[in-house]
Amino acid sequence: MTFLDSAVWGGKFCSDGWRHSPARQPVTEPATGDRLGTVGVATAEDVDRAAARAAEAQRAWAATSPQRRAAVLRRAGELFTEHAAEIEDWLVREAGSVRSKAGFETGLAIGECFECAALPAHPQGEVLTSEDARWSLARRRPAGVVGVIAPFNFPLVLGLRSVAPALALGNAVLLKPDPRTAVSGGVVVARIFEEAGLPAGVLHLLPGDGAVGRAVVEAPEVRVVSFTGSTPVGRAIGERAGRLLKRAHLELGGNNALVVLPGADVARAASAGAFGSYLHQGQICMTTGRHLVHESLVDEYTAALAAKADSLRVGDPAREDVALGPLIDRGQLERVHGIVTDSVAAGAKIAAGGEIDGAGYRATVLTGLTTDMPAWREEIFGPVAPVVSFSTAEEAARIVNDSEYGLSVGILGDVGTAMRLADRIDSGKVHINEQTVSDEPNAPFGGVKASGTGSRFGGPAANVEAFTETQWLTVRPDIADYPF
Repeated sequence: MTFLDSAVWGGKFCSDGWRHSPARQPVTEPATGDRLGTVGVATAEDVDRAAARAAEAQRAWAATSPQRRAAVLRRAGELFTEHAAEIEDWLVREAGSVRSKAGFETGLAIGECFECAALPAHPQGEVLTSEDARWSLARRRPAGVVGVIAPFNFPLVLGLRSVAPALALGNAVLLKPDPRTAVSGGVVVARIFEEAGLPAGVLHLLPGDGAVGRAVVEAPEVRVVSFTGSTPVGRAIGERAGRLLKRAHLELGGNNALVVLPGADVARAASAGAFGSYLHQGQICMTTGRHLVHESLVDEYTAALAAKADSLRVGDPAREDVALGPLIDRGQLERVHGIVTDSVAAGAKIAAGGEIDGAGYRATVLTGLTTDMPAWREEIFGPVAPVVSFSTAEEAARIVNDSEYGLSVGILGDVGTAMRLADRIDSGKVHINEQTVSDEPNAPFGGVKASGTGSRFGGPAANVEAFTETQWLTVRPDIADYPF
């Protein structure tokens, strides 16, 4: 029996143990359409029961010693390491990941657990001055029950980066993965923490559709909602959470720019640009969606990027050594192709790709764009690299900032020029002499504008801020004297 054997989770969801569900959904391989298994689907009533149980279990978990909580997180990291190959297989088959991306994601999950194992011992407050004869403290306490709603593209790590710190800091968690990646984004996490010794009732896996997500947001016991996904859905969650006076941490879309400065090494820049646009078929919030190239280099860069695109094979990553796997489903495939064809109809030119290839899409380069075309304005979430030129740093800054999004920007070339440009850019992350896709468990992660509500993931400061509440506590040696 393997770690992820379907005999454990088939037709079930995990809420105080693995429960059979009358409603089930297939687990499908996007490259082939083959059925990989079935998972149980939760209902809104299941969410309500899970939230009540989580609130009960959270009290005891928060009272558990820091060393014990840290040990569970360390053991989770060890289990991810021990079962990495099997987990990567699921990421390849269920999420359409190429093997290198699956390995990268599993490595991030391992790092996330070990990084979060330090959180229970992190300082949990500060001593304040006071005008009165008393001790005055500001202390951090667990928020309570945290709802985590995760996407399909990096299903494991984009859920775990909220689950792991929330648990480490003494919270209980309701996890709702994307229905298309319920195993690699849900079952894996539940099994890991089950085997790591997390007490029953602290983590609940609740696969389902939007109704389940709404129930997670609305459950009275849930005090914090952590959502990663599209901007439209994030807006709806933020609005609902605001009305319920709950905190919502929203990591949303991006249309990220890569700026190639004059004098940059074109071959290296094109390699960086190809990685930024085509990794995981462009299905990453940090994907390089806009290439801004200095007018002195734009023709050479475009040719080099097109040559890179033409060399990248599309296929089934579970059975072939390919650079690009399938898009997550047919709807997303047709959406990507529609954006490309609409932009071409508006005057853009295809320098490479522009075609559906089985369940995938060929790596594409577009030129001749104006900044009002769909391929430039929209988050494509596919392997498409639109290229425009600029003449001055001022123009580059204006074009970069002329977007509703503000997640990640890469700047390639002279460091001094790049630093001055970075100071003028509205973005949650700026990477000099790197492309736009980068993540480390100890680094703050988040965007501005329509990309979300700032850095609420990564590193002790962001995690403690995200998943705890501040309580003011005062202590006197004796009962105070009052004038009444």
